[in-house]
Amino acid sequence: MEWQPDEQGLQQVLQLLKDSQSPNTVTQRAVQQKLEQLNQFPDFNNYLIFVLTRLKTEDEPTRSLSGLILKNNVKAHYQNFPPAVADFIKQECLNSIGDPSPLIRATIGILITTIASKGELQTWPELLPQLCNLLNSEDYNTCEGSFGALQKICEDSSELLDSDALNRPLNIMIPKFLQFFKHCSPKIRSHAIACVNQFIIGRAQALMDNIDTFIESLFALAADEDPEVRKNVCRALVMLLEVRIDRLIPHMHSIIQYMLQRTQDPDENVALEACEFWLTLAEQPICKEMLSGHLMQLIPILVNGMKYSEIDIILLKGDVEEDEAVPDNEQDIKPRFHKSRTVTLQHEGGEGEEGEDDDDDEDDDDDTLSDWNLRKCSAAALDVLANVFRDDLLPHLLPLLKGLLFHPDWVIKESGILVLGAIAEGCMQGMVPYLPELIPHLIQCLCDKKALVRSIACWTLSRYAHWVVSQPPDSYLKPLMTELLKRILDSNKRVQEAACSAFATLEEEACTELVPYLSFILDTLVFAFGKYQHKNLLILYDAIGTLADSVGHHLNQPEYIQKLMPPLIAKWNELKDEDKDLFPLLECLSSVATALQSGFLPYCEPVYQRCVTLVQKTLAQAMMYNQHPDQYEAPDKDFMIVALDLLSGLAEGLGGHVEQLVARSNIMTLLFQCMQDTMPEVRQSSFALLGDLTKACFLHVKPCIAEFMPILGLNLNPEFISVCNNATWAIGEISMQMGAEMQPYVGMVLPHLVEIINRPNTPKTLLENTAITIGRLGYVCPQEVAPQLQHFIRPWCSSLRNIRDNEEKDSAFRGICVMIGVNPAGVVQDFIFFCDAVASWVSPKDDLRDMFYKILHGFKDQVGEENWHQFSEQFPPLLKERLSACYAAALIK
Repeated sequence: MEWQPDEQGLQQVLQLLKDSQSPNTVTQRAVQQKLEQLNQFPDFNNYLIFVLTRLKTEDEPTRSLSGLILKNNVKAHYQNFPPAVADFIKQECLNSIGDPSPLIRATIGILITTIASKGELQTWPELLPQLCNLLNSEDYNTCEGSFGALQKICEDSSELLDSDALNRPLNIMIPKFLQFFKHCSPKIRSHAIACVNQFIIGRAQALMDNIDTFIESLFALAADEDPEVRKNVCRALVMLLEVRIDRLIPHMHSIIQYMLQRTQDPDENVALEACEFWLTLAEQPICKEMLSGHLMQLIPILVNGMKYSEIDIILLKGDVEEDEAVPDNEQDIKPRFHKSRTVTLQHEGGEGEEGEDDDDDEDDDDDTLSDWNLRKCSAAALDVLANVFRDDLLPHLLPLLKGLLFHPDWVIKESGILVLGAIAEGCMQGMVPYLPELIPHLIQCLCDKKALVRSIACWTLSRYAHWVVSQPPDSYLKPLMTELLKRILDSNKRVQEAACSAFATLEEEACTELVPYLSFILDTLVFAFGKYQHKNLLILYDAIGTLADSVGHHLNQPEYIQKLMPPLIAKWNELKDEDKDLFPLLECLSSVATALQSGFLPYCEPVYQRCVTLVQKTLAQAMMYNQHPDQYEAPDKDFMIVALDLLSGLAEGLGGHVEQLVARSNIMTLLFQCMQDTMPEVRQSSFALLGDLTKACFLHVKPCIAEFMPILGLNLNPEFISVCNNATWAIGEISMQMGAEMQPYVGMVLPHLVEIINRPNTPKTLLENTAITIGRLGYVCPQEVAPQLQHFIRPWCSSLRNIRDNEEKDSAFRGICVMIGVNPAGVVQDFIFFCDAVASWVSPKDDLRDMFYKILHGFKDQVGEENWHQFSEQFPPLLKERLSACYAAALIK
């Protein structure tokens, strides 16, 4: 017997659905409670599907709502539905997929997909065959409803559909979808392409087998009158460019012509999909050869796409000039992520480590707008193409730029400034002759009466900061800085934000060039404190932190400290322990403490105490949560991570002065717990702090070594690169302090270090830190480490030849020399690598130079003149030259 609703029950459910549409919160709460009660009765779900599919007398919103409540129940409790209920729901869905109402069809489609995504595709074998069968229905609604459901299933379960688990249904589905590319209804054509598109990136076999038919069918739809169809055609071609460019190359000329047209499509969604094509093409090796002939057409189209549309300007409140007093909408403030401390070494000519991406992308200029639009996509495409074509782009651009940059209409002028910023990276060489004229013009645009022009001028100038700093300071740096600082105090929030970000970039480029202007800069930044709303305050912290990083100890002057510290400490006291605004403020203070060094002493006590409290609170909350997850919330461990990093900053900045603070706190006990935390970022920051405390006040670390070393050994696991890196560095610092007392721990750590240094594809930073630490261990315990010499000497030498002369490199090389003394045979096979590493020193200390001299001399004596001559003949000329210049007496006959 088929299930039938009880009339009274049905009325009750309908009443519930009506109530749930009420705006009254009390009613809403009552509805939630009632829903929870009714969910105790399994056939409540039968009522819900009955209202959705059969109660045609009810209005559509109520029926659809019934389906959406059922969808939520399926999500939460489907595994508890009795089989009869589950079967009834499935049957009803398939019977009503062709409901005359588009809203009801869509709701049923969502419901089918939700059931399918609960792993039911395997236990609902008739679903896909039936949906595919219904596509052939004479009834348009049935065909459209089935396609809607199939499209959602293809989106949600594309991998499963291409697997053996279901007997590869795609072998039937893809050819079937392709037939519908020619359907008379644009909605159906659009569904058909969207379904197939789900399988391009995963290179589904069934699609690859039909790839030529697919591409021909796409070409046939190129001029379709329906925007949704055109959008899906563009999307398909963009993905095929990534996955099967081999199949597109023969048609590339006509595809490019087509995409040039579509990038100017009257429908912005189509234009945006088409514009992605240029971004993707730029990443392909054939880009240059394919596009060269089309730049003349493409460049003006991209430039045109970079103008704000009317709707953008309305959304951005482009006509609102002064909004500094309007409080921020908290929803607009994106969450910030703290980047935990990673200990890196200084390289030749550059700071820190490679792979630090500049995140100054186009979307800094209008990031509150819908996240991705034609303007941003066009700008990003121009940026990547500038990196491909370099200065060859300029003949097509410069004539346009002149007209844009000096245009009376601010919207056009603004787009010209964005163009100039977008090409900065790729076309820098070719732009240099024009910059003496352009930079002053841009600096003038910083005073434009339109806020959107002022803000884009900030961004574009930041993209040319490197050039500005390379000129005499009075020519451009000083005027730029003066105007940017005025913009930091602009009455428009968007301009404040753009100016602060641009200023941070300028600080990174200019570094100590800013020292003469420090007083003026600090006055401005401190004044902004009183002026800024919430969101920009967070960016201001960043600008202050970057300033501290850039000018370093030059900030340690009483007058500067007097200006800067009171407002920072006032904010610090204002914020509660659970306020996330502490993150950027802690990061900022960490930079300031490192720069001020002893100048930070008067402020360090409360800052130090609070960091310890934050760590302690977070650990306590984590413990409660682990014991009673139902009663307590999981803590936000970012508070602990940022606090550990600031403590590192204090230890690094204050050096020995941090000793009395450590003595009066339980930080070592807390550190012991943090080092064993399950979250890698917590361990990463605790090992950084351990290393910094080891350098600053080893007397407090020493009593804990026996407990700490086994934990450090366990974390020498390159699966977590940064954790492993910091643990390695800490072991090296501890070795230098422990000296020969390190001996009992060598066996715990050395095998892991040797394994890491020999692993293929280990990141550079980790290799360098590992080499330094092996060298330091060998320096203090040569008898224990030297026997392993031949297992690490070659990668050891290769990884340390590129870092600058510094303390760490010095101690590591002393270690290697001592080990060679203990085990000379360990280096014989790879002696040329050792020679190369020695030659990488610019100016070793005298006693280290003597050590090198003795080893080179000893090796030469041992092998004899003849052999040495043959051996040194293999040296590359540069190496030979360096060695004979520095160690001539040892090496020349």
